[in-house]
Amino acid sequence: MTYCVAIKLNAGLVFLTDSRTNAGLDQISTFRKMIVYEKPGDRCMMLLSAGNLSISQSVREILQIEQLKESEDSEPITIWNATSMFDAARVLGQAVRHVYERDAEALQHAGVDFNVSLIFGGQIRGEGMRLFQVYSAGNFIEATPETQYFQIGESKYGKPVLDRVITPETPLDEAAKCALVSMDSTLKSNLSVGLPLDLVVYEANTLRTDKIVAIDQDNPYFRMLHDSWGQKLREVFDSLEQPVWDDSSTDVPLKQPDGRTKPLKKLTNPNEKLI
Repeated sequence: MTYCVAIKLNAGLVFLTDSRTNAGLDQISTFRKMIVYEKPGDRCMMLLSAGNLSISQSVREILQIEQLKESEDSEPITIWNATSMFDAARVLGQAVRHVYERDAEALQHAGVDFNVSLIFGGQIRGEGMRLFQVYSAGNFIEATPETQYFQIGESKYGKPVLDRVITPETPLDEAAKCALVSMDSTLKSNLSVGLPLDLVVYEANTLRTDKIVAIDQDNPYFRMLHDSWGQKLREVFDSLEQPVWDDSSTDVPLKQPDGRTKPLKKLTNPNEKLI
């Protein structure tokens, strides 16, 4: 398993991945799951991968040289000359299908599903930032103002904080902090996700990034965030009132006599009906 998250904001893009892979309870390895493709001043693109490691590594290798031809006479489109992120995503989709055509049958005979999930985002000179999620079939969807982030891998533990915090106007540093809290929540609840982490923050229209950091267990900011988040959650939890079953000592009783939804019916003998 893994956990990868990418966030699209008005101010830029945030990408975060863990680096743990599992082939069993006692076979844990570290592989980086993000790669940056950058031609400063022309394009800056980030690729995040989850799923079968051999498939994702093959896709990443083939993507470097994959060519998409619209017709016999047209110039091949690659991720290095595509004029839009949409065309670059199409090249990535074809690279996924290329690996499928080469390996899927052999994997199936070995009892292995063709399973790969990808997030691809960035900016090419002449257009705005774009963010895509690419599936095993090579098809993809694009982030919109209503769907500002994508997650792949073990996503459920880190989703609540993203839903509560992220808006299009969220500043980049705040979004990076939110992504790290999302990752910390996942690390806490799932052993198949693990350090070190790779974090990349891209500022809109710069067409390059120097905000790239590897985060391990000795990183002071991540240690502070981990300790503070757990402590603050406990403080907020302790500040909430305990449930009270009548209104004698509280303005917010748990049980109300005339609520719209009636409480469960108790069965007291074998002849009573459920409905």
